[in-house]
Amino acid sequence: MPPREPYNPSALQRRTYGTVGLTLLVGLYLLTGLIGHEPWRGDDARHFGPVFSMLQGEDLLFPAIAGLPFPDFPPLYYWVAALLAKLTGSILPPHDGARLASAIFTAMTVYWIARAAERFYGRPARTPAALLTLGSLGLVLHAHETQPMLALMAMVALVINGLARVPQQPIGGSLQAGLGSALAMLAGGLSGAILTLPLFLLVMTACPDCRNPRASGGLLAGLSLATILGALWPLVIHLNEPELFSLWLHREWTTLTSDALRGADLSRLAELLSWFAWPLWPIALWALWRARRRMLELRWMLPLLSALIAIGVIIAEGDLSPTAALPLLPSVALLAAGGVPVLRRGAANAFDWFGVMSFGVFATLVWIAWTAQAYAWPPGLARHIARVTPSFAHSDGLLQPAIGIAICALWILLVWRLPRTTTRATANWAMGMTMLWCLAVTLLMPWFDYGRSYRPAVSSLQQALRPHKAECIASTGLPDAVRSALDYYAGIRPALTRDGTTPCRLLLTYSVRRQAEGKPGSGWHPVWEYRRGGGKQLEVFQLYLRTDSN
Repeated sequence: MPPREPYNPSALQRRTYGTVGLTLLVGLYLLTGLIGHEPWRGDDARHFGPVFSMLQGEDLLFPAIAGLPFPDFPPLYYWVAALLAKLTGSILPPHDGARLASAIFTAMTVYWIARAAERFYGRPARTPAALLTLGSLGLVLHAHETQPMLALMAMVALVINGLARVPQQPIGGSLQAGLGSALAMLAGGLSGAILTLPLFLLVMTACPDCRNPRASGGLLAGLSLATILGALWPLVIHLNEPELFSLWLHREWTTLTSDALRGADLSRLAELLSWFAWPLWPIALWALWRARRRMLELRWMLPLLSALIAIGVIIAEGDLSPTAALPLLPSVALLAAGGVPVLRRGAANAFDWFGVMSFGVFATLVWIAWTAQAYAWPPGLARHIARVTPSFAHSDGLLQPAIGIAICALWILLVWRLPRTTTRATANWAMGMTMLWCLAVTLLMPWFDYGRSYRPAVSSLQQALRPHKAECIASTGLPDAVRSALDYYAGIRPALTRDGTTPCRLLLTYSVRRQAEGKPGSGWHPVWEYRRGGGKQLEVFQLYLRTDSN
């Protein structure tokens, strides 16, 4: 049997599935669903609060929400988001302009992971690195919300890319890594330092090509740059607002030391990482197995140590939210990129077909969710949607389904014409993830926006407050996301209650599900109530007026 001739794609295919196509895919992935919707309940609304304060000219050095300090993150992400919101203010609302920061930091992550993969594993690993990063299940939602952990993720990728340059470009690579580490501290605080500074020590001790005066001097210079620049923001805060510095330092130290995961929680951590880093981690494990006799090489040890440190930080902080795993993504994507070129043909084909079939099934489920809204079929799902969002009204029209059909048709065409190369499986996965996200945004965005926006609740509260415009408002139980929404939509900044008491005559309470707090006490009478969502997503807002003489 004569040998099969090598596949020779046409010039159009090389452009479509090469650098041009990859750039378009990344742009489509990042920009679809990024703008055109309100700040959503949770992190999206919560982390827009400091950005809005900065846009008002307040709290430029230390993040705050509605005038109250917010020590969860240093200001790097908020600075970039506020700047973008300011620059795009003539064409985009502030919350959409701020969300562009997420696209920028995610794009940085993809670029630096791809560059590091090329330096470590050669040119064939560059495109799979970018595609696998896009295809991670845990990234897609957070890449389209106001999320400061994306800045920390990007800076970890920058540090890894800089250290990957050290054997060939010791000075430039070390300084790049030093800058990335300093920015990681400005993005994530002490966690940023822990995630990046130990990597310098690894390269100093474990890289044979770096055991020379030029490389050692460069690494020391990069480490010095990281520590000096990384200490600037805490120093400025300490000199100008020592009480805020103490608040931030206490919060950072408490987060790292007081709530570590216990042995019983490790199974939940494994469950989180198994879906968050899918399909990266099986390929990464395969790459490590193939390289088990070469583990002391920098290209394997550096991303492996970065992954272990990121997992250690998650365990130390005890945070099992998906956002906590974002700094793990660069190292796992890098290891997986090293495993793609050495995947066996059977495994690569299985991965390819699994991706195509999985996204085909998920796309079908999205269409079923849309038909439940538009045509109340299937009845069970339609009843569930009505229970969760009881007042949502689906808008009739052919534009949504027409765009959805076009997205699915384009995906099928691209999959059918995709060249049979070593990157076919990863390309199919990234295209499938992009298709599914675009389809969900096209068909389900109005429902998501209705069910996750606080604007209707705040508008209703404003109507209830009209007879009491001059009254002081206190609050109890308001989460950061709600305080951010009140400040953004209505300029309402409720005062906090002290020991359960307040001089204000109005009191706003918040509770979830049916565990609503009882009446605050004698003399308080309800004047307004707003129920948002349904079932497990039920949120209850209540406004009380004190009518006694106290």
